[in-house]
Amino acid sequence: MGDRGGAGGSRRRRTGSRALSQGSGGPVAAEEEVRDMGAGGDAPAPDKDKDGDDDVGSGHWDLRCHHLQDSLFSSDSGFSNYRGILNWCVVMLILSNARLFLENLIKYGILVDPIQVVSLFLKDPYSWPALCLVIVANVFAVAAFQVEKRLAVLFSYRDVNLWCREIRATKAKAKAASSGRAANGGAAHCTVSYPDNLTYRDLYYFLFAPTLCYELNFPRSPRIRKRFLLRRLLEMLFFTQLQVGLIQQWMVPTIQNSMKPFKDMDYSRIIERLLKLAVPNHLIWLIFFYWLFHSCLNAVAELMQFGDREFYRDWWNSESVTYFWQNWNIPVHKWCSRHFYKPMLRRGSSKWVAKTGVFLASAFFHEYLVSIPLRMFRLWAFTGMMAQIPLAWIVSRFFRGNYGNAAVWLTLIIGQPVAVLMYVHDYYVLNHEALTAGA
Repeated sequence: MGDRGGAGGSRRRRTGSRALSQGSGGPVAAEEEVRDMGAGGDAPAPDKDKDGDDDVGSGHWDLRCHHLQDSLFSSDSGFSNYRGILNWCVVMLILSNARLFLENLIKYGILVDPIQVVSLFLKDPYSWPALCLVIVANVFAVAAFQVEKRLAVLFSYRDVNLWCREIRATKAKAKAASSGRAANGGAAHCTVSYPDNLTYRDLYYFLFAPTLCYELNFPRSPRIRKRFLLRRLLEMLFFTQLQVGLIQQWMVPTIQNSMKPFKDMDYSRIIERLLKLAVPNHLIWLIFFYWLFHSCLNAVAELMQFGDREFYRDWWNSESVTYFWQNWNIPVHKWCSRHFYKPMLRRGSSKWVAKTGVFLASAFFHEYLVSIPLRMFRLWAFTGMMAQIPLAWIVSRFFRGNYGNAAVWLTLIIGQPVAVLMYVHDYYVLNHEALTAGA
């Protein structure tokens, strides 16, 4: 094919030369001959060397070097490989934070002290309310189990067994068992039906499993992967120390230096402190997310051979506030949807009322988890959660695509430091200034 193409090209060149010498076509004939060769025709494409460049030694030159195409940064180009730009962003982020890290070391020295954290717990072991609550919670779990066993309080445990009693009463036990086998076809364990699930083994498996929603037959993994488990345990240890170090070295000095601007109501300095606190706070929150939802929950799931490992979805791609809250904490989202949102819909509530009710419950528990340890009631966490309702409407109404994703990230980066500063300021006023005034 290449030889014939070459011969054809030679014949055209000879024809063009003959026409030019006879004066019949003049420059027009020469232009047509060049256009014919450049457009492809029978002329071969230029050969490529091993680097992808034109092989100038082949003797076949493509006289056309322009094509109809868009610039790579244009949306119409279809180009999507921006890995190099992402790497550049990472490098710039590391360099900018390296400067802040060096500045922090020069100003404050090394403040990281893991022993200090351990000593806080060992100094007064009787003031561990969380551990006491965990121990006492067994009383309520066993009481709910005994009530369920005799009449056949854990919400999910109670509700699922209630549904099983209703199924049993309507003589649909065979249908329920077949659907259970279909849903857990890959499970390595036999299917359990009600009331055979009412055992202490089943109860405590549910209490320790990384889920809030009870099932008679959880999906189970076939074996414990020792290497996977070891990696998760090492991640738990490493990220725990990293979070403690970042809090001691980076956040504590920034928060301490924020008290004077709050006391003087110097708003420009307050905003500067807020922005300075936003970076370490957000970084620690991201590390905490990975530590809890990937390392810890996967380690527990691997130990218990719990098969459903969907503890989070791609919340980082959220283009709306609603999508973020539905995907960043899957265990809580499943519980809210199964035992709160859908029951309200079945009782005739509208979707908007049901969503508002879910946010109200979430706001209550956020405030509870902060106010009880700090021993003060300020409603900052509650207000922040309830503010998500109008914020979700604003983002979905005025921001789309990448702009919506940027708006979600902005609320995560700025919103949390505001609540942190509010609580720290109030705690400082209640505990330090009050003691100083009393002295």
